[in-house]
Amino acid sequence: QVQLVESGGGLVQEGGSLRLSCAASGLTFGRYAMGWFRQAPGKERDLVATISWRGGSTYYADSVKGRFTISRDNAKNTVYLQMDSLKPEDTAVYYCTAARSPVATATARPDDFGSWGQGTQVTVSS
Repeated sequence: QVQLVESGGGLVQEGGSLRLSCAASGLTFGRYAMGWFRQAPGKERDLVATISWRGGSTYYADSVKGRFTISRDNAKNTVYLQMDSLKPEDTAVYYCTAARSPVATATARPDDFGSWGQGTQVTVSS
């Protein structure tokens, strides 16, 4: 059974930084692209970033380009999301997810991912 466990969320002031981690088990981690989505209250779940199976390709939502960095350590079965220069509009529940393929794309949608974590809350105060 696939398990994805996020950590690292919390409350931070505008302009601050957080690093999210997602530990994966129950799957051959290095064979799949991984992603981070986020969902704010009353809104749809939106793609934040994706990374290909070996980390060679990464894609970001326009709203986070230049501020967020996705990375992975296949030896540790872990994917990360470094979030800098945080803004109040980044406030959301952040979800780690494993893709159904090794390939990361800029147009990835929730249906392209088969396993999800429970989510971690990120709150940015102004």
